[in-house]
Amino acid sequence: MPISFFVVLLVVGTVGYMLIENLNFLEALYMTVITIGTVGYSEVKPLSEAGRVFTIIIILINVGAFTYFVTYLTRYLLDGEFIHQYKQLKMDNAIQHLNNHVIICGFGRNGSECAQVLFNNRIPFVVIEEKNSAPSNLPYAVQHFIKGDATTDETLRDAGIEKARAIIATMPVDADNLFMVLTARQLNPNIVIISRASHDSSVNKLRVAGANNVIMPDKIGGAHMATMVLIPDVAEVISLMGTKNTTEFKIEEVVANKSYTLGELDLWKNCGCTILGVKNKGEYTLNPAPDYYVNDGERIIIMGSEYQIRKAKELV
Repeated sequence: MPISFFVVLLVVGTVGYMLIENLNFLEALYMTVITIGTVGYSEVKPLSEAGRVFTIIIILINVGAFTYFVTYLTRYLLDGEFIHQYKQLKMDNAIQHLNNHVIICGFGRNGSECAQVLFNNRIPFVVIEEKNSAPSNLPYAVQHFIKGDATTDETLRDAGIEKARAIIATMPVDADNLFMVLTARQLNPNIVIISRASHDSSVNKLRVAGANNVIMPDKIGGAHMATMVLIPDVAEVISLMGTKNTTEFKIEEVVANKSYTLGELDLWKNCGCTILGVKNKGEYTLNPAPDYYVNDGERIIIMGSEYQIRKAKELV
């Protein structure tokens, strides 16, 4: 804007001096430049009264514009707008370099809890929230935050959906989650999509739209509270296993690249890992027997330390 205004003033001044004082183009341009620059050089020729009035107007406009731009620049710097835009630009650049990260759409109670677990497990994530910025009193750092509409292609692309491993929809309105699932599945057909649902009627719609898993927080919360009454210690251990992920304890899935029985594999003896279950075509077999035959491509759910799981992956 300042450059555009300067160019316009330069053109108006040059044309004005040419019309009022009958100067040629170079003389009129020279008069305009020394007037705007207030350098005090001598005039090309003595000005007429109309020329002097025109010069006064040019000077007043220039001084007023200069004062406005200085005030605007000062407010821009002191109000923190420059720092905010710089941080946003730096964050956008960092997001574009992320790979295999998780996108969280909605930063309410569910979204905040998801971010907490991902942060504890050192998994990079991007938060998309339309209404608020990230609170400053969180017990963890939100390094990548986008203020925008998670149902739009542009916002999801800004969050790096093409390179993300998963996207979590935690928005309170099922219709928004449904539209986000449709958009995300179109932009990245291979991404894992986990969506929240508030109503039973939305579960099947979200699955048809492309969600891999649909979670109803109210049902899960109620079932967990009931389990705490029936088997409190077991419930606490299961909850801990689901959220804890350190170098000393992990639960991961490994894909078998050949066929064998679990007894032949003997992960407990060979690397110290515990087999919790096997997934085949969407069906789970929990606590499988040693003679369970694992086919190529089946997923084995194992528990152990980071070192033990790394050895298990080499064996499997």
